[in-house]
Amino acid sequence: MPDTLPPCPDCGARFTYAVDALLNCPACGHEWSPDAALDAADVIRDAVGNILQDGDTVTVIKDLKVKGSSTALKVGTKVTGIRLVSGDHDIDCKIAGFGQMGLKSQFVKKVMD
Repeated sequence: MPDTLPPCPDCGARFTYAVDALLNCPACGHEWSPDAALDAADVIRDAVGNILQDGDTVTVIKDLKVKGSSTALKVGTKVTGIRLVSGDHDIDCKIAGFGQMGLKSQFVKKVMD
Protein backbone atom coordinates (compact mmCIF):
# COMPACT_ATOMS: atom_id res chain seq x y z
CA MET A 1 0.00 0.00 0.00
CA PRO A 2 1.41 3.45 -0.84
CA ASP A 3 2.57 5.83 1.89
CA THR A 4 -0.12 8.38 1.00
CA LEU A 5 -3.70 7.20 0.69
CA PRO A 6 -5.98 8.53 -2.08
CA PRO A 7 -8.82 10.91 -1.19
CA CYS A 8 -12.36 9.62 -0.84
CA PRO A 9 -13.99 9.07 -4.26
CA ASP A 10 -17.39 10.16 -2.88
CA CYS A 11 -16.69 13.36 -0.95
CA GLY A 12 -13.02 14.11 -1.77
CA ALA A 13 -11.89 14.20 1.87
CA ARG A 14 -8.15 13.65 2.36
CA PHE A 15 -8.44 11.96 5.75
CA THR A 16 -8.81 8.37 4.54
CA TYR A 17 -7.44 5.49 6.54
CA ALA A 18 -6.93 1.76 5.95
CA VAL A 19 -8.75 -1.00 7.84
CA ASP A 20 -7.64 -4.46 6.74
CA ALA A 21 -8.01 -4.54 2.92
CA LEU A 22 -10.39 -1.55 2.65
CA LEU A 23 -9.97 2.21 2.71
CA ASN A 24 -12.38 4.24 4.83
CA CYS A 25 -13.47 7.88 4.87
CA PRO A 26 -14.25 9.33 8.31
CA ALA A 27 -16.09 12.31 6.78
CA CYS A 28 -18.81 10.43 4.88
CA GLY A 29 -18.32 6.79 6.00
CA HIS A 30 -17.61 5.48 2.49
CA GLU A 31 -15.59 2.22 2.24
CA TRP A 32 -13.82 1.07 -0.92
CA SER A 33 -11.08 -1.22 -2.17
CA PRO A 34 -7.79 0.49 -3.10
CA ASP A 35 -7.71 -1.62 -6.29
CA ALA A 36 -11.15 -0.34 -7.32
CA ALA A 37 -9.95 3.25 -6.90
CA LEU A 38 -7.05 2.64 -9.30
CA ASP A 39 -9.30 0.96 -11.90
CA ALA A 40 -11.89 3.76 -11.77
CA ALA A 41 -9.24 6.38 -12.49
CA ASP A 42 -8.18 4.62 -15.72
CA VAL A 43 -11.70 4.51 -17.21
CA ILE A 44 -12.50 7.13 -19.86
CA ARG A 45 -16.17 7.94 -20.41
CA ASP A 46 -17.99 9.88 -23.11
CA ALA A 47 -20.38 12.82 -22.53
CA VAL A 48 -23.25 10.57 -21.44
CA GLY A 49 -21.22 8.14 -19.30
CA ASN A 50 -20.54 5.27 -21.72
CA ILE A 51 -17.14 3.65 -21.25
CA LEU A 52 -14.84 4.24 -24.24
CA GLN A 53 -12.30 1.74 -25.55
CA ASP A 54 -9.66 1.77 -28.27
CA GLY A 55 -11.20 1.28 -31.72
CA ASP A 56 -14.65 2.64 -30.82
CA THR A 57 -16.66 4.90 -33.12
CA VAL A 58 -17.86 8.20 -31.68
CA THR A 59 -19.75 11.27 -32.88
CA VAL A 60 -19.07 14.88 -31.96
CA ILE A 61 -21.92 16.37 -29.86
CA LYS A 62 -20.98 20.04 -30.16
CA ASP A 63 -19.48 22.32 -32.83
CA LEU A 64 -15.76 22.46 -31.99
CA LYS A 65 -13.35 25.13 -33.19
CA VAL A 66 -10.16 23.65 -34.58
CA LYS A 67 -7.03 25.52 -33.58
CA GLY A 68 -5.13 26.75 -36.65
CA SER A 69 -8.05 26.21 -39.02
CA SER A 70 -10.86 28.48 -40.20
CA THR A 71 -13.37 25.61 -40.22
CA ALA A 72 -14.94 23.79 -37.26
CA LEU A 73 -15.90 20.22 -36.51
CA LYS A 74 -19.68 20.09 -36.85
CA VAL A 75 -22.16 18.30 -34.62
CA GLY A 76 -22.61 14.70 -35.77
CA THR A 77 -19.13 14.29 -37.27
CA LYS A 78 -18.40 10.56 -37.07
CA VAL A 79 -14.94 9.52 -35.87
CA THR A 80 -13.93 5.86 -36.30
CA GLY A 81 -11.08 3.92 -34.76
CA ILE A 82 -10.29 6.16 -31.79
CA ARG A 83 -7.25 5.59 -29.58
CA LEU A 84 -7.34 6.48 -25.88
CA VAL A 85 -4.37 8.36 -24.45
CA SER A 86 -3.60 10.03 -21.15
CA GLY A 87 -3.79 13.79 -20.81
CA ASP A 88 -6.29 16.60 -21.26
CA HIS A 89 -7.25 15.56 -24.80
CA ASP A 90 -7.78 11.87 -24.06
CA ILE A 91 -8.84 10.71 -27.55
CA ASP A 92 -6.38 10.50 -30.43
CA CYS A 93 -7.95 10.07 -33.87
CA LYS A 94 -7.89 10.86 -37.58
CA ILE A 95 -10.77 12.90 -38.98
CA ALA A 96 -11.39 13.14 -42.73
CA GLY A 97 -10.64 16.68 -43.90
CA PHE A 98 -8.81 17.60 -40.68
CA GLY A 99 -6.16 14.89 -40.20
CA GLN A 100 -4.64 13.76 -36.91
CA MET A 101 -6.38 15.33 -33.94
CA GLY A 102 -6.84 15.13 -30.19
CA LEU A 103 -10.36 15.34 -28.74
CA LYS A 104 -11.73 15.58 -25.24
CA SER A 105 -14.05 12.74 -24.27
CA GLN A 106 -16.59 15.19 -22.83
CA PHE A 107 -17.45 16.37 -26.38
CA VAL A 108 -18.13 12.98 -27.97
CA LYS A 109 -20.79 10.28 -27.71
CA LYS A 110 -20.11 6.59 -28.36
CA VAL A 111 -21.96 5.09 -31.34
CA MET A 112 -23.74 1.95 -30.18
CA ASP A 113 -23.82 -0.83 -32.77
